[in-house]
Amino acid sequence: MNVLVCAGGTGGGIYPALTAVTELQHLGITKEQILWVGTAGEMEEQLVPRAGIKLEKIRGGAIVGVKPQVMVKHLAQLTWSLGTANNLMRSFKPDVMFMTGGYMSVPVALAARLHKVPIVIYLPDVEPGSAIKTVVPWAKTVACTTNLSGEFVPADKMVVTGYPVRPEIRAATQLSKEDALSAFNLQPGRKTLFVFGGSRGSWNINKAVMDNLPALLDQIQVIHVSGTLTWPQVEEFAATLTEDQRQWYRPYPYLHEEMGTAFRAADLALARAGASMLGEAPAFGLPSIMVPLTFAWRYQKVNADYLTEHGAALQSTDEQLPGEILSLVLDLFNDETRFRQMQKAAQALDKPNASAQLAQVIAQTGQYQGGAA
Repeated sequence: MNVLVCAGGTGGGIYPALTAVTELQHLGITKEQILWVGTAGEMEEQLVPRAGIKLEKIRGGAIVGVKPQVMVKHLAQLTWSLGTANNLMRSFKPDVMFMTGGYMSVPVALAARLHKVPIVIYLPDVEPGSAIKTVVPWAKTVACTTNLSGEFVPADKMVVTGYPVRPEIRAATQLSKEDALSAFNLQPGRKTLFVFGGSRGSWNINKAVMDNLPALLDQIQVIHVSGTLTWPQVEEFAATLTEDQRQWYRPYPYLHEEMGTAFRAADLALARAGASMLGEAPAFGLPSIMVPLTFAWRYQKVNADYLTEHGAALQSTDEQLPGEILSLVLDLFNDETRFRQMQKAAQALDKPNASAQLAQVIAQTGQYQGGAA
């Protein structure tokens, strides 16, 4: 069975697709039977070949939230890319198309529809973006992270799989707390805060942490993933800490294979409300403080509301965080009853079989019967 994958732009769409691809291989579908369609200059250009999957690139760009002249240019590129997508359908002959969003997925999905290739969508966020909203009417099945997506997805197409946590992150749930802390040369006697704002980083989160870090380090220890863009400022700031403060602080520009270990070492996460937090924090039973990105339409706010309403998270904003980070973090750590309740609430949201279930949906839609075609 041939599977065409269309996912690009951000890790929120790429990582679930990569996880699903790994699970498809466990079902007997080979790497040669998988083709990934993406765009040049985006994350998939590095991550997909690294996974051993063939990548074809099409032209295009965002058409929502950009200047009118940019929108016209990108729309023309995407329209032109329909021809490229059509040729890929003819040459690769997919049995099923799997997509997680991204502007480039629309012309590919249209080509799939014209060639009568069934489409499976995975919706990482609670609320779909514009590309997924466009393609939903053409899709056979829409797999969702939570049942709250039923507001946006027809009931006869919707299946709730949960968020497919990356295998290397899921594997870290089996580490002991002591071993995870030891990997960062931290001590089990202190509560641990894990701060991150995505691969590029969030200056607002980083600045709030740095402004309050000495007071935090008086009581807790911190693993701080700054993101690559703001690392120079964080590195410079870290050099100003006292020797005593530095023993409780571990700053990094980014973590790759160690990300799961950081989740396991942590007692609390402070992060943006990207789709991955709907799966990764629950996988570790990890309470979180969500700071939704204000200009990401409303998707991150809806994600944060989901975790908050289920008792697994607290919320703040870029504007409020500098003044309330100390009380949010330290008051929660000092309230053992509330902290344990949030741990249980987060753990209750975990769906450990999400990856396998999503792969089964894709395989069954492509009429895969249990052996490589």
